[in-house]
Amino acid sequence: MDAAEKAKTTIAEDIEILGSIRCGSSISIDGKINGDITCTGDALIGSTCTVKGNITINSIVVQGQVTGNIIARDKIELKSTARVHGDVRAKRLIVEDGVTMTGKSEVNPSGKAVAEAIPPVQASELTVDKEQEGEGKRAGFFGRR
Repeated sequence: MDAAEKAKTTIAEDIEILGSIRCGSSISIDGKINGDITCTGDALIGSTCTVKGNITINSIVVQGQVTGNIIARDKIELKSTARVHGDVRAKRLIVEDGVTMTGKSEVNPSGKAVAEAIPPVQASELTVDKEQEGEGKRAGFFGRR
């Protein structure tokens, strides 16, 4: 996927957005985003981009930094410069050598639409139930307070 070529929307390196983004097409981001991204198309998170928020997308290529969960209906591709601090969930996952990822990953190649199965979660609600974790159980993929 060459999201930069397909992107209808481009957010340049010198742009900072405080708030959520919703789009129905593909997007290329090189700036700073402090909020969630919800997109029915594809996304390219450029090497200069930092995102602090959850991302729900069709497919995504990450070259920059994401602090938040990424949920893709199809594919997540983490390039060698990617820094992801959060959980990732997709039908397909590609990880290059050199990626830094702190979080859990769930890959579901069965073809079921992954994003529809996950209820939206605010970053402030994310937690792990320590009591259940000790017993080898979790309160779902994303724990809630």
